[in-house]
Amino acid sequence: MTSAPTPEAYDPDEFALYRIEELPGSTGKVNLVLQHGAWGCGEPDTDGAPFVVSGEESRWALDQAAYVTATNPVVESTENQRIGVQELIDWVKAHPDSGLVFRYETGEDGAIHRLDQVFMP
Repeated sequence: MTSAPTPEAYDPDEFALYRIEELPGSTGKVNLVLQHGAWGCGEPDTDGAPFVVSGEESRWALDQAAYVTATNPVVESTENQRIGVQELIDWVKAHPDSGLVFRYETGEDGAIHRLDQVFMP
């Protein structure tokens, strides 16, 4: 799949993260700037299938107390390691538009309360 996937193909629990926008500190949240998409077909001689995004940005609130895990390149591991929200914020600010793929879960307030990076070789 090299073109943008249709909305029906999107994994509703995964997105590519591009940037973070600060919100007033009193909210206890930051906005994630992301794009939904789907896993495409890998090309021969590549490490895996690409995550093809929709091209439409969305913003979702991430709770500052969220449970966050990350793999390469955020941490030096191919297995998810728990990190702090601030560590994720700092990495994304230093590497904007990286498009790392994450799975997420929301809490009762609609904000993201769990964020797990999907390892991509």
